[in-house]
Amino acid sequence: MVGELLLARLCASPKVDVITTIGRRASQLSSEKLVQLEGPVEAWPSLIEGGAFDVAISSLGTTIRDAGSQGAFAAIDHDALLSFARSARACGARHFLMVSSVGAHAASRNFYLSTKGRAEASVANVGFERLDILRPGLLRGVRKGAPRFGERLAMMFSPVQDLLTPHVLSRYRSTPAQSVAASLVNLMREEQRGIFIHHNDEMAALAKAVAS
Repeated sequence: MVGELLLARLCASPKVDVITTIGRRASQLSSEKLVQLEGPVEAWPSLIEGGAFDVAISSLGTTIRDAGSQGAFAAIDHDALLSFARSARACGARHFLMVSSVGAHAASRNFYLSTKGRAEASVANVGFERLDILRPGLLRGVRKGAPRFGERLAMMFSPVQDLLTPHVLSRYRSTPAQSVAASLVNLMREEQRGIFIHHNDEMAALAKAVAS
């Protein structure tokens, strides 16, 4: 969901010259600046080998239910993500941006959140000059592919839940997928070195800056 929205924004941006995507399936978007690489996850490193990139972005993510097991989930949300990050760094990428999850922590008792936290820690050790980690809450938007009933139900009740969530806990409110995509576009232009973590309030400000 975030990846498609991000790609549309990048294709429309006059500040972006070439976009190379890699995924399990191709996007339906068409642009002269767009190069699409498609293949199974295990083939991604070889597909981008020899390329030259400045910025790499990952919106990769699944659910334990969709993956089929905790092991299969970790193979995508940690292993595949880390493999992509290492390959991108080997191809010259100095800046990496990744979509994680609110509550991500390697020591969490929740398997989903601990996997997300371990993925963040692993990518942080790859050696990028700058790493931006976005931690949205429940993503709101139109997702392609098979419907996720639980996710749709959560989206339906998210406006009420958000109203009941105090501002001090605003990072746990739902997040428009468009805001995440807009934040990524803004952040990819940043030059300051270091590791930066962004929650809902920061993403809302970044998205507003893009819109203005």
